[in-house]
Amino acid sequence: MTSRLHHTDRPPRLLSVPLLLAALALGGCATLPPNATPDARDPFERLNRGVYAFNDGLDRAVVKPVAQGYRKVTPQFVQTGISNFFSNAKYPVTLANNLLQGKFADAASDTARFALNTTFGLGGLLDPATASGLDRNDEDFGQTLGKWGVPPGPYVVVPFLGPYTIRDGLGSFADDFAEPRAYLEDDSTRWTLWAADKFERRVRLLEADALLERTGDPYAFVRSAYLQRREYLVRDGDVPADVIDPELELDPELDAEPDTEPDTGPAVKPQ
Repeated sequence: MTSRLHHTDRPPRLLSVPLLLAALALGGCATLPPNATPDARDPFERLNRGVYAFNDGLDRAVVKPVAQGYRKVTPQFVQTGISNFFSNAKYPVTLANNLLQGKFADAASDTARFALNTTFGLGGLLDPATASGLDRNDEDFGQTLGKWGVPPGPYVVVPFLGPYTIRDGLGSFADDFAEPRAYLEDDSTRWTLWAADKFERRVRLLEADALLERTGDPYAFVRSAYLQRREYLVRDGDVPADVIDPELELDPELDAEPDTEPDTGPAVKPQ
């Protein structure tokens, strides 16, 4: 019999130690491009590039083709419903972090949004809250730590999961406790939902692939996109001009990590 909560049984954020070591061995420590400029935010760049190459190879060989096939054969209304479902399921994370940041008006609005979509939206498959004028917000514990003055720390690329900062990686553990999935008793259901959520995010990132392919250094582009977006979210859109990378042809609300909001939903509203 399973216990009420087994966080060690769920897919952990950093996966198991043997799996991590295997990925690092496959990725290796990559050499830097000839014209690469060292970035103080990325002290582990050689290792990160190796892990990035491993993740990219796995994505090209397996994940991306499956995602493209899913998008091709799945009706748009089904894709939209699945995106809505996973977005709604994460709303307890947003609610908790609204409260931790003292955004009580947003917390009230998001509570109403979550309740409306969960009930009248058939568990989140539909999005009547948007039609009712309830904007979607995006908060997580990494943003909360940033609001509290915790620095982001070094940039890291995690095998299978992609880019993080130390602050955001630690925050992701706290976010796990706020997700309803964490309290399901059946281990296989938790694993399935975890994997489906990651896959659905990859599907939503397919449009970004063409942009990435046009860059001279995809690794540096993803790093800049991720760090700029996280800064944008922490500051609620109030980002100084000197923080924005002028060479980054990317909307600050576009997520370079597997955390992008559904394309079919409303834009994230700056707090």
